[in-house]
Amino acid sequence: MLIKHKCPFLLLTFLFSLNNLSAQAPAIRNNYQTEAGVPRLKIERSMIYSPDKEWLYNHHPAIIHFKDRFVAIWSNGLIDEDSPGQRVVYATSADFVHWSKPEVLASPVKVNDTLTVLTAAGLYQYKGTLVAYYGEYTKHRQNTHLWAKTSTDGIHWSNAIDMHVPLIPNHGPEATKSGRLIISGNFMFPYTDDPKGISGWKLSSFYPDSLYTQDNSAAFYAPAAKLGFPPLCEGSFFETEDHILHMLLRVTGKGWKGRLWLTESKDNGQSWSRPMETAFSDNDSKFHFGRLPDKRFYYVGIPDTLHHYDRNPLVLSLSKNGEAFDKNYIIADELYHLKKEGLWKGGQYGYPHTIIYKGYMYVIISRQKEAIEVLRFNIDQLK
Repeated sequence: MLIKHKCPFLLLTFLFSLNNLSAQAPAIRNNYQTEAGVPRLKIERSMIYSPDKEWLYNHHPAIIHFKDRFVAIWSNGLIDEDSPGQRVVYATSADFVHWSKPEVLASPVKVNDTLTVLTAAGLYQYKGTLVAYYGEYTKHRQNTHLWAKTSTDGIHWSNAIDMHVPLIPNHGPEATKSGRLIISGNFMFPYTDDPKGISGWKLSSFYPDSLYTQDNSAAFYAPAAKLGFPPLCEGSFFETEDHILHMLLRVTGKGWKGRLWLTESKDNGQSWSRPMETAFSDNDSKFHFGRLPDKRFYYVGIPDTLHHYDRNPLVLSLSKNGEAFDKNYIIADELYHLKKEGLWKGGQYGYPHTIIYKGYMYVIISRQKEAIEVLRFNIDQLK
């Protein structure tokens, strides 16, 4: 329920409570427990970037196939996660195997003698134009902005374009069946009917707009606490045949209980329901939902709950109806060994993003927030 007008906090809490009284437990669930007995996919791997002695933090990757090449984008920091000076880089490949050296897409600027922090925020293409998104905030996670740059060849980029949205996205724009684009944030899900994905963004959230001014990696704690929710963040959505959008949410911090939460939209992303806990297991990490060519729904993430925050193994789960994700495959579980310790660095298979291209699913991940790797497998294995 999205409340656009300002109203007292007690009234907000009351309205959210009424909404909960009539709600039923979400049907979306999975059945993964352990790796035992789960079939393994035959995959290919390609290491896009592994640092040597500098720029040791690498995370938030996304991938796309644009014209004649793959393009990967990610956050690139000196040592620690989301620290001043973090920039956004990209690399390209014509064959999945051989990748160019990282090139800088966007560099931070100085605000009060301290560099800002940039975060890679996904890729999108429309009629021969590629759009790369990235977020920016100042040292203490204030003054959040979303920017974009465009390219017609995946190599040369425009100047930065202000999206006029105070958001660090979890995934870049994804289209609903109507063609509307929706950005998955933590609790803010901007939408636009501009097919180019660079203008007309309107704000939308399951929180009343009186509870927030921006959405970034620190901003999602306060509104959740005020309304009695655990820290909800890093959404990913899919759309079922009834045109309902199902946005699954990670729970992190002290609120983690090993389950994803769910908010839904029945009006194409203009408003969202009160979030509720599902029976879909989660390791405390980002994930990505999508749809196969045969119309089955898929999830790629870390559903293990026995080894909190290990982010291993990487699992694909399938569903015929968008409710029961009951067919599981192990994508990968091999270990990456960290070269250099850093703030919050860890997690074997971090923050997956997926695409499907010419019969293959491509999954890009960070390895312990230090290296960027892409995996692929033939989806014929999923019969």
